[in-house]
Amino acid sequence: MDRRAVVTVFGIISLSWMCLPACAQMRIPPETVQQWANTFGKQLSALSTRYSGSLLLQKKFKDIEPIVKIEEVNGMELVKKFAEEMENMLGRKMKSVKRMAEAAEDADFYHEYNATLEFDYYNSMMINTVDEDGNYAELGGEFALEENEHFNNLPVNTQQSVIQVPTNVYNKDPDILNGVYMSEALNEVFVSNFDKDPTLTWQYFGSSTGFFRLYPGIQWTPDENGVVTFDARNRNWYIQAATSPKDIIIVVDTSGSMKGLRLTIAKHTINTILDTLGENDFVNVITYSDYVQYVEPCFKGTLVQADLDNREHFKVLVEGLHVKGEGKVKKAMKEAFRVLNEAVTTGKGSLCNQAIMLITDGAMEDFQQVFEEFNWPERRVRVFTYLIGRELTFADNVKWIACNNKGYYTHISTLADVQENVMEYLHVLSRPMVINHDHDIIWTEAYMDSVLPNTAELFNTQAQSLLLMTSVAMPVFSKKEETLSHGILLGVVGTDVPLKELMRLAPRYKLGVHGYAFLNTNNGYILSHPDLRPLYKEGKKLKPKPNYNSVDLSEVEWEDTEDTLRTAMVKGETGTLSLDVRATVDKGRRVMFLKNEYFYTTINETPFSLGLVLTRGHGKFIFTGNISVEEGLHDLTASDVAIANEWTYCETDIDPHHRKLTQLQAVVRYLTGKEPDLQCDEVLLRQTLFDAVVTAPMEAYWTAILLNESGIDDGIETAFLGTRSGLMRMFKYVGAEKRVAKKFLSASDKDNLFTLDHFPVWYRRAAENRPGRFLYYVPKEDMRDGRILIAATAVTVTVGQRTAVAGAVGVQMSLEMLEKRFWAVTAQPNDTDCAGVDGLCPLSCTNNMDLNCYVIDSNGFIVISKERNEVGRFFGEIDGSVMSQLLRMGMFKRISLYDYQAMCKVNPHSASSARPLLSPFYNVMAALKWFISNVLLFLLDFNIYGLWQSDHFVDAKASFHASSKKSKGDILQPCDTEYPSFVYEPSIKETNSVIKCGRCQKVFVIQQIPDSNLLLMVVQADCDCSRQYSSITMEPREVKYNASVKCDRMKSQKIRRRPESCHAYHPQENAKDCGGAAEIRISTLLFLTSLFVSTLIHR
Repeated sequence: MDRRAVVTVFGIISLSWMCLPACAQMRIPPETVQQWANTFGKQLSALSTRYSGSLLLQKKFKDIEPIVKIEEVNGMELVKKFAEEMENMLGRKMKSVKRMAEAAEDADFYHEYNATLEFDYYNSMMINTVDEDGNYAELGGEFALEENEHFNNLPVNTQQSVIQVPTNVYNKDPDILNGVYMSEALNEVFVSNFDKDPTLTWQYFGSSTGFFRLYPGIQWTPDENGVVTFDARNRNWYIQAATSPKDIIIVVDTSGSMKGLRLTIAKHTINTILDTLGENDFVNVITYSDYVQYVEPCFKGTLVQADLDNREHFKVLVEGLHVKGEGKVKKAMKEAFRVLNEAVTTGKGSLCNQAIMLITDGAMEDFQQVFEEFNWPERRVRVFTYLIGRELTFADNVKWIACNNKGYYTHISTLADVQENVMEYLHVLSRPMVINHDHDIIWTEAYMDSVLPNTAELFNTQAQSLLLMTSVAMPVFSKKEETLSHGILLGVVGTDVPLKELMRLAPRYKLGVHGYAFLNTNNGYILSHPDLRPLYKEGKKLKPKPNYNSVDLSEVEWEDTEDTLRTAMVKGETGTLSLDVRATVDKGRRVMFLKNEYFYTTINETPFSLGLVLTRGHGKFIFTGNISVEEGLHDLTASDVAIANEWTYCETDIDPHHRKLTQLQAVVRYLTGKEPDLQCDEVLLRQTLFDAVVTAPMEAYWTAILLNESGIDDGIETAFLGTRSGLMRMFKYVGAEKRVAKKFLSASDKDNLFTLDHFPVWYRRAAENRPGRFLYYVPKEDMRDGRILIAATAVTVTVGQRTAVAGAVGVQMSLEMLEKRFWAVTAQPNDTDCAGVDGLCPLSCTNNMDLNCYVIDSNGFIVISKERNEVGRFFGEIDGSVMSQLLRMGMFKRISLYDYQAMCKVNPHSASSARPLLSPFYNVMAALKWFISNVLLFLLDFNIYGLWQSDHFVDAKASFHASSKKSKGDILQPCDTEYPSFVYEPSIKETNSVIKCGRCQKVFVIQQIPDSNLLLMVVQADCDCSRQYSSITMEPREVKYNASVKCDRMKSQKIRRRPESCHAYHPQENAKDCGGAAEIRISTLLFLTSLFVSTLIHR
């Protein structure tokens, strides 16, 4: 052989050697994988059926079919009934508030003001406080407090109210003392109201002078700095009750003379005005110097709703204002009048009060021509003026503007002046209503009470959507004839209504497994909805989202793309709508396809509408059966029985003696005649007793299994069942020391229990699975001692052509036990007969290192894997190549879902004006606002020229501002996200394929595991396709909007229903009462404290 031939042969051999790994194709016999799937499926089904007792339970419900009735739920009838009950409940709250208002007005009518009055009262900060000598503090004294279940276990005094005064208000001011003395008359009314309606919660009176009377009395807790910043006059219930809806344009001077402290005061004034606005108001902010400019160019020439999103967005932009040029105010005023007039002409805005808030350090131009052209003689637009700084040269001009346009003039020379002076405009706007004695009752949007001491605990123990409350409030006027034309507002009375109490009037058992009720406001915002998530996690703490109470109905019911449901409910209509929806469970990871029917109507005398959702099919049917109380009570009191403690079987909140009872204790005491006066839901009790009797044999069955000589398979831990009446039975096969799932079905395991918000996850998922076939899944939460598997199946009742879900039954087992069985099934011994097998033989998931074997569920989550850390994760994250192929083949489908309540990390390179509350400076601004509002208002409640002109003070403020900054990547902001969910197509039972990945090919075989929602997958492991195929994750992707779309979204005004009443004018109003210089009172203590601080700063 010559040299050329040798080289050729060597080249062929080398090429063949190089091609070997790339060209050789592994063959995985599909028939072997199918055999494994069948064997494992039989074992799994046998374990689940035996230990759950599902066949026995289905038989027991089958036996009672001849004696039960199945009825279709009439959704329209139901929603009207619920709305009527809610109207009655809210009506009782309104009556209580009316009694409070009448008592306060009568007390004021007979009270003579005494400038030298001395009066000791219970100050909520000082009660039960003693000095070093053991003497009670001034305005304190002994005040009995006792924990009360009705008030979230807070220590309260139900016989006495207390007074709370903000730190920046002098608690012995004559106005405060006279107001407190006068309002003592409310104590008797508070107690009487609570006796008449024991479901009442907090009752209160917020005075226009600054104090807050609260019943029942509590010990008020200051913030971590010892400061009480709570001021009732800033709360939405006070502002909405004190004034009618309003259109406000804030016109702020940013000329060169406004530099330094003046600009700081101006910014704080703007923010304080914004804080007085609510969702029924409209606003815009204009700046002027040499030219007129909108702080948000997107809002040019229009008014935007003053919801929380937009108010906070304005605050962010205001923080970035700079000064330059000369102040040309006439152009700004003309622009403001033009926008307000256009709003009236086009029917936009509030169509009620209109006002311009002029913030300036002086006005030199002649304004008369502007007012003659736009506002006189009607003076429909009020003009309020705020003169900033110590200079009074232009005071007469600025005051003339206000006095000739039915407004009010104030002089703000320090930050401490801002709060009180801004509040004056509310009193002016309230004059027509006060003079006419129109006691309009208002209802607030949903909000979270962050004032009470144990709010953080509630965040962690209650369903998020049920943490919220609404308030009903009414203004209190002076009825004295001598002050009638001045329209003196004394304050506002109100009471809170926890929304969870309102939602109890729409019982879960009447709505079915997927059904729910929800409430929304006249502005289209969610009041209560099971999918509302007002909290987010920052580190280990749960905190309210910045825009938690301005979530629109269309952002939760997002399948209603035409806003048909939202529009009808906002208009207060009654009707019905059908929608195909993608509902999620298991914290949004799994999707269910439901056909929902919506029923809706208005709640009279309120701005709220009620919606009801029933799922078509089994969700619209309910069955009833009768049983004797004696027989049912015997089975209800069995040791393995529990009922939904968050449901209302019996009303335990009316009589204080019943508040310590659990629902099961209350039911038993009622049925045994020990508490015949309890108000109980007779229909629900009948269903519960019936379910207790039908399911009673399960305890004996489970006990027999436990005592069987063959023993219990290792890893079987808990059997459980639940019925549509909220009844649950649970049987533990092993003791607590051996259980992996110690939390499962415990009181803290809200996802797996019946709550006011939802049915258990296993119940909801089983209901959408074929009855008799078990559904398996690994819960998302990691268990401390190991992972668990939950198996559940639905149990139904059929009468004629109608089928209703009676309940669900299941078993919880350790994943380790299941894994041992799986690895045993998927390992062929070495002596396996491989004749006729085309492919690898013997085949083993444990011994073949070139194979990866998985069990995944119908949503693509890994149930079993060689790598334990992969369990519970989405398979596409582990192997993007195989998941991509399954998606292309149609074995899995990708479903797009949307979250309009998401929180995203701030992009360090993003602009600050992305959309409301999307600024990375939001937290910085919040910290600065806290500093200004709280600390400075405390220290600087007086005028000291030298301190305020100090450059050192400005430097100190800037230093604090800089030190408060967080890393932008750590800040979370509200955003919209899209995220995927994946669903198996059950018509495809098996498949196999080859994936070409560069120099190798990956082979996989997938087989459905019979009678389950599981799939067995065998994948070639020695071919790495990660370069060609990236992983497929379920991570949400932020939806980015371009500038144009972003602007349209920000200023878009969806259909809303305006409040029915408007009080903008009264002929008897005394418009000459239009303000003057701010009156400053010096506190000696604050004076000395500020001198000390000033000395430190100068050092």
